Amino acid sequence: MTTDARTADAPAGPPGRPDPPGPPGPPGLRRRTALLFATAGALTVANIYFPQPLLDAIAAGLGVSDTAAGLVATAAQAGYALGIALVVPLADTARLRRLTTVLLVLTTAGLLVAATAPGLVTLTLATAALSTTTVLPQVLMPTAASMAGPERGGRAVGLIGIGLTLGSTLSRTLSGAVAGLSGDWRTAYLVAAALTGLLALVVPRALPERAPGGGARLPYGRLIASLPGLVRAHPELRLSAFLGATVFGAFSAFWATLAFHLAGPPFSLGAAGAGLFGLLSLPAALLSYPAGRLSDRRGPRYVNALALGCSAVAFAGMGLFGRDSLVVLALGTNLLVYGGACSQVANQVRIFRLPGEIRARLNTLFMLASFCGGALGSLGGTALHGRYGWPGLVLGCLALLALAAAGLLRAHRLD
Repeated sequence: MTTDARTADAPAGPPGRPDPPGPPGPPGLRRRTALLFATAGALTVANIYFPQPLLDAIAAGLGVSDTAAGLVATAAQAGYALGIALVVPLADTARLRRLTTVLLVLTTAGLLVAATAPGLVTLTLATAALSTTTVLPQVLMPTAASMAGPERGGRAVGLIGIGLTLGSTLSRTLSGAVAGLSGDWRTAYLVAAALTGLLALVVPRALPERAPGGGARLPYGRLIASLPGLVRAHPELRLSAFLGATVFGAFSAFWATLAFHLAGPPFSLGAAGAGLFGLLSLPAALLSYPAGRLSDRRGPRYVNALALGCSAVAFAGMGLFGRDSLVVLALGTNLLVYGGACSQVANQVRIFRLPGEIRARLNTLFMLASFCGGALGSLGGTALHGRYGWPGLVLGCLALLALAAAGLLRAHRLD
């Protein structure tokens, strides 16, 4: 561990006082620091997803159509992708405490503007801006892996990954509850602003001044221009990016069409049922935490194979028996969530074993590949479901998993 990392962890508690009970953190990080990073990841990624259940209330409150209100959700996804591409690479060379403070302050300001937006245009622009700066999880992930060390980085990645899963899933439920209790969708934005602002007072103090193992400062233009060269230079990155795109593509295709499947006979549940399935899959997300430790012990390839196996079993079972059984769909969803979470952890552990001075840029490239795969999967999934129904969707997802398995096998043969 570097001197900066030790300094960042030192204020966590008085000497000799044991850490409070809770889930064990990565051994290279103080427990409370690891949990703080996971909590910060959960709260900041929630800013992307919590507006989704509010769209109907936003449409009514601002006097616009449902389709127009949907621009808010689109702006959140587009802004997050833009932030991953243009902001996250800075973590390789910038002062982390300053960068983190600026990001959290700007996100808080964006949430406050959104909460007081007089119309849809202001709300959409504020959402795009705050989503661009709420990329803290993708800054924390490589930083935590570096602080934990090469032999325990997977545990750090796994713990923060759990935070991201909980944040993205529970944020929809909690924002809807806040808006329902208060009677105003703006209250959810105010609560999010308060929580994000609180993080600005705490998280920067737990970070090292610069990323452990980080490189010399580069002009911003050169930093961004270096991205294509990293793809050419590192086969580990290409493998993780390919696996991320294909597996997340199948995952996104499933979630994009689940509401349609549940809306038809024999279920007639619709969007509310799909939201319930998100909550039902939380046990699988929590059970995926050991994927980081397993990647440290057995290697990312083993965890990738496990993830693909679980995902394939999930789709096969849902294809054969999930047309009229909610129980099979619930079991399949849990297997799929487990496989998707394990796959992401393994892919990031693989790239974080590469040199420390490029880890944030490696994470940028990996996340962009996964994001593009997810977007294409959603489009392809809805097209397949619309034309061929549930069986067509399942076969398309299995085809993506077969591509991922072929890529993993090819990489194994080349080693």
